[in-house]
Amino acid sequence: MSLATGFTIGLTEIDARRDAEAVHAWLTDPHAAFWGMASLTVDEVGDYIAAVATHPHQDGWLGVVDGEPTFYAETYDPSRVLLPGVYDGAAGDLGMHVLIAAPGDRPRHGLTDAVFAAVMRWCFDDLDARRVVVEPDVRNAAIREKNRRAGFVEIGEVLVDDGGAVKTAMLSTCTREAFVRSDLGGVS
Repeated sequence: MSLATGFTIGLTEIDARRDAEAVHAWLTDPHAAFWGMASLTVDEVGDYIAAVATHPHQDGWLGVVDGEPTFYAETYDPSRVLLPGVYDGAAGDLGMHVLIAAPGDRPRHGLTDAVFAAVMRWCFDDLDARRVVVEPDVRNAAIREKNRRAGFVEIGEVLVDDGGAVKTAMLSTCTREAFVRSDLGGVS
């Protein structure tokens, strides 16, 4: 079943100078509290984005919806970033984070489902992931539910050290087949 949303969604490599202000606005919004970056300045967000973009085992991506910057995604090798020693990954695993701008005064029905589905397809089709790995904070019920709707299976709680801030995360994985069969697999 395909659920057409009417959104045109694309991803491009993040540019720290060009995109820091937009990503800063998204990170400092209360809905992004689990990213733990609300206190960063625009320059600090730019430094963070640049570090991700130049890291040999992770990448940052700007997401555009209908021509407007709307989300930020990160991909990473979970055997080398965030999860070494915590998770015994397999060849073809790809870690993923996504941050979608708060709707503000213009909520758009179906936007988060469409963005999440597009990012998942992109991980599988463009980045050749065999399995997508996520590690949201265990308290983040909204993203855990979105992950389940996308076909993720929760493996269990793990402690993740993200640059000195340790969080209890719900390690979850999703294969292409599970995504295709999921509620979000039909969203386009």
